[in-house]
Amino acid sequence: MLARLDVRDARTDLAERLGIGLDPSAADAEISETVTAIVDDVRRRGDVAVREYTRRFDGPLLDHLRVTDAECRAAVDATSITVRDALELAAERINEYHKLQAAIPPVGYSEAGVTVTEAIRPVDRAGLYVPGGRAAYPSTVLMTSIPARVAGVPERVLCVPPDVSGAVPAVTLAAAFLTGVTEIYRVGGAQAIAAMAYGTESIPAVDVIVGPGNAYVDAAKRLVAGAGIVGIDGPAGPSELVVIADSTADPIQVALDLAAQAEHGPGGTAFVVAWDATVLDNVMDAVVGYLATADRADEIQSTLTTGGRAVLVRDVEQAITVANLIAPEHLELSVDQAEDLVPSIRHAGAVFVDTPTALGDYVAGANHVLPTGRAARFASALRVDDFRTHMHVVHANRAGIDAIGPAAVTLARAEGLSAHAASVERRIRP
Repeated sequence: MLARLDVRDARTDLAERLGIGLDPSAADAEISETVTAIVDDVRRRGDVAVREYTRRFDGPLLDHLRVTDAECRAAVDATSITVRDALELAAERINEYHKLQAAIPPVGYSEAGVTVTEAIRPVDRAGLYVPGGRAAYPSTVLMTSIPARVAGVPERVLCVPPDVSGAVPAVTLAAAFLTGVTEIYRVGGAQAIAAMAYGTESIPAVDVIVGPGNAYVDAAKRLVAGAGIVGIDGPAGPSELVVIADSTADPIQVALDLAAQAEHGPGGTAFVVAWDATVLDNVMDAVVGYLATADRADEIQSTLTTGGRAVLVRDVEQAITVANLIAPEHLELSVDQAEDLVPSIRHAGAVFVDTPTALGDYVAGANHVLPTGRAARFASALRVDDFRTHMHVVHANRAGIDAIGPAAVTLARAEGLSAHAASVERRIRP
């Protein structure tokens, strides 16, 4: 169950006490080695390797990697009207929020005859990764495909793991069909990331890969991005939640929120942070009570046992310090006057103010593809600009070159770059 931690006296050793040290573990090294081998194999052998790894990890021996249009239409027909209506509601809210992101005008600067503007262009092909195996995630289809569509990406490519029969959940295909995904492949894991990055006989390469996954998927994304092969949205690995709670919080609600994150599977973290030991006791009791009758109780308990923490801090200020240090994917503020704490939060993928994280997972409109593994210190939620490039466009008339060109010549000569100086000097009128 949740491990109890008392960090009230912690100062410089706070990160170590919380178990979030920065040194990679042996498990990380093993994952990296495995993923490197898979990615290199797919790069060399293409579809053959993809099929072999799919057989090994997911079960089916696939004849065709691509899902047909007929399969997608049948999946829509097989999805209940109630579920389709919920998908449409979620899609509408996600679309409207991300349209506001896209509507921010490009910057422009003009002075002394020289103008600098931005030209915004969508990437040609976007790879969308959606997890599978333990559950179906049509919501992640919406969260990845809609921002790409809003950005204007013409080709949106979805990879999702198949089940043991080789099928993709109907509700996942329905979400892809409803949001206009152009290609769907029944491939998951590191092999899917490698296929989208390098291309295979069946899967043409993409320009950017986005979407959450397990530690192997996350490692594969980092690997291909580090090689300069493809862009990625950022680290998006196993799910994380930190709840800051006080005596006004409903312990059952906090317990349910922790269980909801643990439900995503192994490798995740679920912390509750409080400065009142009674709050932690009540939450832990509520977790036990929920698990007594919960579906998938064993899986949730396993994740909470390895990644769950009940953290006792000195006060609200130390609670915020802990949250910023963890930099979690999701941060819930379940305290009195929770809105007042938001300005102090510097590092989190998304902040939920007296709001369940699960609402953001589906229908709030914000994106649920969020940075994990402390990456919220430098990375952000998936957004429209992850599918676009910004080109600087510079135009200088003769007067502008005359006005600022001499300074460019001076700087070029200071750097010892005579050709740079000459190329500008040639354009300056005597």
